[in-house]
Amino acid sequence: MRLDGKRAIVTGGGRGIGRACALELARQGADVAVNDRPGSPDLAGTVAEIHALGQRACGIEADAFTRAGCETILAEAIGQLGRVDILICNASKVHRAPFLEYDPDTFQEVLNATLTAGFHLSQLTARHMVATGGGGKIVFISSVHGVIAFRNSVAYDSGKAGLLQLSKCLALELAPHRINVNAVIPGWIDTPGERLVFSDDQLHAGAAQIPIQRLGRPEEIAKAAAFLASEDAEYVTSAELRVDGAFVYRHN
Repeated sequence: MRLDGKRAIVTGGGRGIGRACALELARQGADVAVNDRPGSPDLAGTVAEIHALGQRACGIEADAFTRAGCETILAEAIGQLGRVDILICNASKVHRAPFLEYDPDTFQEVLNATLTAGFHLSQLTARHMVATGGGGKIVFISSVHGVIAFRNSVAYDSGKAGLLQLSKCLALELAPHRINVNAVIPGWIDTPGERLVFSDDQLHAGAAQIPIQRLGRPEEIAKAAAFLASEDAEYVTSAELRVDGAFVYRHN
């Protein structure tokens, strides 16, 4: 499974799952345009790690949650790498609050960041792929939150579920252009973001409930995304690849 000569965009690539995806694509031979939010303290580090792997990389500071920001991401990626063959849509936003108390403006912000932004960047990138005529691969990073419901997560759950349906719609419409569209569904992954929310004891207790008896690693999600971005997945489109250690069956 090699991506030699391919050029990719990864959003939210400063840390966590996005960083792992960017690095795995580079290990497989791709050049990578890594996006993270303006002022990101992590972006330069990811870019440097890709350079150390012998691949071209550029860091793009832009707001992936807006149409204008997505236009900037694509334009800079093309400007630096020449074209885009692979898109890993990973950026999202989380806010936890009870449904009865959930602020309407915050709901819209989370939905925009998690779902609508995926529409913007995938549409812009797909238009580029169609224009160049070389086909391409689009991978959305969804979540088990898009498959099962969690308390206090109405906006995030709705957005991640929407991404799964979005990927199917795109797969259907883009198939004639040889653009494969798929989604990865991570379970509970041990990322820096999770460690800001949960204590070590909470993470340990949560891991004990998962059938495989541990949290997932960002690298495990990255390998799934890299597979879907490769020629090995040429006949795979509209798929939902759940990488969760059987998390969804943890209470069975």
